[in-house]
Amino acid sequence: MDSLQRLITQCIEAGELITATLSQLRKKDNDSFTKVIIKPVELKKQLHYQFAYHYSNKVTHDNVLPTEAIQVLFALLQETMRQGLLCTQEADYQVLISKKYKVSILTKTPTKTSTDLSHNRKKQYILEDGEPVPFLIELGIMNADGKVLARKYDKFRQINRFLEMVQDVLPSLPVNKELTIVDFGCGKSYLTFALYHYLNIQQHRPLNIVGLDLKADVIEHCSQLAEKLHYDQLKFLVGDIADYNELEQVDMVVTLHACDTATDAALEKAVRWNASVILSVPCCQHELFNQIQNDTMSPLLSHGILKERFSALATDALRAKLLDLLGYKTQLLEFIDMEHTPKNILIRAVKAENEQNAEMWQEYTAFRDMIQAKPYLENACKDLLQSYQKSLV
Repeated sequence: MDSLQRLITQCIEAGELITATLSQLRKKDNDSFTKVIIKPVELKKQLHYQFAYHYSNKVTHDNVLPTEAIQVLFALLQETMRQGLLCTQEADYQVLISKKYKVSILTKTPTKTSTDLSHNRKKQYILEDGEPVPFLIELGIMNADGKVLARKYDKFRQINRFLEMVQDVLPSLPVNKELTIVDFGCGKSYLTFALYHYLNIQQHRPLNIVGLDLKADVIEHCSQLAEKLHYDQLKFLVGDIADYNELEQVDMVVTLHACDTATDAALEKAVRWNASVILSVPCCQHELFNQIQNDTMSPLLSHGILKERFSALATDALRAKLLDLLGYKTQLLEFIDMEHTPKNILIRAVKAENEQNAEMWQEYTAFRDMIQAKPYLENACKDLLQSYQKSLV
């Protein structure tokens, strides 16, 4: 078996394996698979090996990383299957295993010349890998030649995902005027700089962007970088979301990972500004966790981890419905993959001419009352919601 393990390790570690087919089940079983086909696939910019298990009436798939693929493939031939055909560009290797586990490996002329990893086709990003972008270079995501650094690829994808969402709402932003945008809780401002670059440099839109955060050292660093990049209409301020009152009208409000009810404070500001677009990724929704009560739901609410997750989902559901009631068309979208962070839901709200609808208000209050919630955003916008309710009479 040592020679077989060396062959499998070499084929996979060197990336030479194009496909492998395992057959001849050692012990016949009506419930077991009869054949396994293995091929390399690219998933989320990373090489995996897909194991397709063929049963009499179905096929199941399992995608594993190369290290695990070596172990799984060897275990299948060692314990379950008696024949294997491993195809590489250099040669085809026919593996035969006797009843007494004697291994024979026959080397044959290669029958495969290439492999297709297009399980996921190459994604076309708004900001492309290989094309230098000044702010990405300054932020340490790209090198001077425009190559995205491997350890920063997740951040690169996150930035592009955000810009895709902005691209989708471009038609909803005002035209023939300077856009005013506020980014509440901007932090290190990766996405603030991305927003400026996309709208001003790529789309040639005149704009004014304000980034607000509580951390003075972070704001100082961002201000220096904006000056270095000559992003003249981008400024950063130290301040609290609830206390910010410098602008009378804003076209877009962005709030990413503002903690707990700070998200609601930002949403209230956006609504009162009558902002055309709101993009919000909430964080740390603790408010409803201490409020929710429902005896029927006790099997769920009695477990802390389930209650926490439900509270977060319920918070965002109530926020989305309130924004709908306040004149927006609201969507909840996946911002980035769950494997990177569970805080991956983005609320995207676009100003719309919603028809005043009593049923919508009833849906909201029925859900709110069922879980005995008292949402911050509802209370903060009480006067606006009262006007909405009067319009229904």
